[in-house]
Amino acid sequence: MANTTQDLVDFGPATAAMAQVLAGIDDRDLTAATPCPAYSVADLVDHVAGLTVAFTAAARKQPLVAQGPSAEGSRLQQGWRERIGADLDELTEAWRDSAAYDGLTMAGPIEMPARVVALVALDEVVVHAWDLARATGQHYTPDPAAVAACSGWVEGFEVPAEVSDGGPFGPPVPVPAHAPAIAKLIGLTGRNPAWTP
Repeated sequence: MANTTQDLVDFGPATAAMAQVLAGIDDRDLTAATPCPAYSVADLVDHVAGLTVAFTAAARKQPLVAQGPSAEGSRLQQGWRERIGADLDELTEAWRDSAAYDGLTMAGPIEMPARVVALVALDEVVVHAWDLARATGQHYTPDPAAVAACSGWVEGFEVPAEVSDGGPFGPPVPVPAHAPAIAKLIGLTGRNPAWTP
């Protein structure tokens, strides 16, 4: 069945917002804590770098030849802001191709429907941009359509049987019904929307 424009996820606003957050990170921020307890800012930036490349490969149904997602801040090299920004642009373009949503593709070691992988990728971008903005004291205005798409996916998420570490999210954090949509998404992913460094 051919994909329609309604089936496609527009990564553009989300990746642009992430690139803006990355550009606003000062080198002095790299050792700061983040809402992800095991990650410093540098670790989380490295994770974003890897997942951006990995989800681009997933969209293109290509094997991952570069380093996949990790969380090792010491791997960051000079020019990382520009490099990751360019990779985010490539991620956006890869998911603009309707063929990216066809069939199955790999998300790490797990084969999943490509349409689902698109939402996983979008959620990673939206939520980690919030993480990094919050950790570095930046304002972050996420794309409402991206937040809605991510929330719908996270609400229905079930940990695949192949995953042995409990999955990507902690227990949901209760959020008031009147809270902004991004706060509700952040709570669904096991983060406290009121988190500060």
